[in-house]
Amino acid sequence: MRPIPDGEWRQLQVASRTSAGIVLFRRRGAFVEVLLAHPGGPMFARKDAGHWTIPKGEVEPGEELLAVARREFEEETGQAVPVGPTIELGSIVQKGGKTVHAWAVEGDLDPAAAVSNTFELAWPPGTGQRQLFPEIDRVEWFAPDEARRRIKETQVPLLDRLEAALG
Repeated sequence: MRPIPDGEWRQLQVASRTSAGIVLFRRRGAFVEVLLAHPGGPMFARKDAGHWTIPKGEVEPGEELLAVARREFEEETGQAVPVGPTIELGSIVQKGGKTVHAWAVEGDLDPAAAVSNTFELAWPPGTGQRQLFPEIDRVEWFAPDEARRRIKETQVPLLDRLEAALG
C-alpha cells in the first residue's frame, strides 16, 4: 500500500464517491446478528456509537460492485465472504455524499480472527512521523437493535432492508 501524504487522507476520503460492502449476518435460533466493523486509526480510537460501519470500500471506474464488496470485506476482515446466495440491499447515500451499495450474505466469522489491511498516516500531526494503522480495528456481532445504535445513521436502512428480506 502506498504511503498517504499529509492532508491527502482527508481528500481521498471526500473524493471517493462510491463504495460497495457486505453485511454478513448469522442466525442464532430465532434471532439474527450482523457483523459490523469499527474504523481504525487515531481519529476513531475514542468513538463508538454511530461510527461503526459495514465492511466496505472504494469502487474504481470499471469495477463490478459486488466484486468490490467481496474484495473489501476480505481486505478489512482477513476472511473471504462465505459462499452462498447474496441479498441485494440496494444503496444509501452517506452524509458526505458517498453512495454505498450493499449485499447481505449469511455466514459466520470469528471476530478474534479478523485482521484488517492498513494505511499509513502522518501521526501525531505536525511531527513528520508516519505510522501504520488498521483500516478496521475490530469487528463484532450485534443484534439488530444494538447494530442500529452502533452503525452510522445513514447505514441503518441497510439493516432495515435485511430484516425485511429475512421476514
